[in-house]
Amino acid sequence: MPAGALLGGPYSGTMIVTRASIVDELVADQTQWPFTVPAVAAMRREGMSFDRPVTFLVGENGSGKSTIVEGIAEAYGADVRGGHIGRRYASPGTKGPLGSALQLDYVTGTNMRRRPRGFFLRAETAYGVFGFMSDHNVHGYGEEHLLHVSHGESFLQVFGARFNEPGLYLLDEPEAALSFSSCLALLAVLDELGRTGAQVVCATHSPVLASLPDATVLQLSDDGIAPVAWSDLALVDHWRRYLAAPEHYLRHLLPRT
Repeated sequence: MPAGALLGGPYSGTMIVTRASIVDELVADQTQWPFTVPAVAAMRREGMSFDRPVTFLVGENGSGKSTIVEGIAEAYGADVRGGHIGRRYASPGTKGPLGSALQLDYVTGTNMRRRPRGFFLRAETAYGVFGFMSDHNVHGYGEEHLLHVSHGESFLQVFGARFNEPGLYLLDEPEAALSFSSCLALLAVLDELGRTGAQVVCATHSPVLASLPDATVLQLSDDGIAPVAWSDLALVDHWRRYLAAPEHYLRHLLPRT
């Protein structure tokens, strides 16, 4: 499968993971979720290749983008709840069915005995992870305790303190806590990571994040996985049409309109 559709010129950053593939022998039951999700089924047939430091996965709810990011995180050895990669107190919990069956191919010369650093941000568990780190004064989770800042500000603290070195950054809908301007701030962070030796794989609903120049954009749908130019994304088309004329959508939803 082609790696992706680009908006601009190539990055010069260093890759870490070049491919994620599903090992059939490790799949307990191919007729059960998540292997029945079209994008995961496509990944099982063809794998998912990465040839740019930043890759976005976009698609509707249930399309498999978060499932795939979580599976890659588990295969890489991240705590399934999220947080910085490589810490000794990672979750001992059993991997999910996809994470257990995934094989990651690394760039030649990557020393997996000293696994590159990085971060797994899982929006649904981030508050608990950040709170734990704040309570234990773990470096890199912000100077101010989680309870003293807003949800979005806690994310920005982590981006500023942790997203600043080579490693693998796996993000599951990071825009969930962010305003428009904060999404732009994260966009700049991801661009800098991609240019300074890090790799990013991000599942998102945000047309702002997916607009990052030079990034690969993969659209997940009932047809599987396909590289798509940002301007051709269904996500972008819907937002454009809604903002131009919201009444065209609202009249089907709200009786008074």
